[in-house]
Amino acid sequence: MIVTENMPPEAVAQKLSESGLRATPQREIVYRSLLTKRDHPTAEEVFARAKAEMPTISLATVYNCLETLVQCNLIRQVNHERGPTRYCPNLHPHAHFRDEQTGTMVDIDVPADLFERLKALLPTGLSASSVEITFRGKTQP
Repeated sequence: MIVTENMPPEAVAQKLSESGLRATPQREIVYRSLLTKRDHPTAEEVFARAKAEMPTISLATVYNCLETLVQCNLIRQVNHERGPTRYCPNLHPHAHFRDEQTGTMVDIDVPADLFERLKALLPTGLSASSVEITFRGKTQP
């Protein structure tokens, strides 16, 4: 199954089911909060969004939901140096631009063949399962 960022709720439930899990209201709210505003939020930012929709949700539940969604390949973690982990629902090959002044992140479309060409640069005996590209700089006015 190819996962897209616009996955309907029933497809999310199926993906969770394939991993032996069920779609709970908490998981659905956490996932939806990532799709609503695609700004690569931290767990705390996801918690604030989820809490607005479900006041009883806890930060621990949000962390657990995020971990489950990562394990089920519905979202991915994005880590930058010593900053907090951020979450991205875009599973297509892409790069990121990180504004060094504000910390905001933006997805950058990259031709899929570029990732394959980069992997081909590896010396014999090395095999990359993924390639991460991050541009750093500042947003121009």
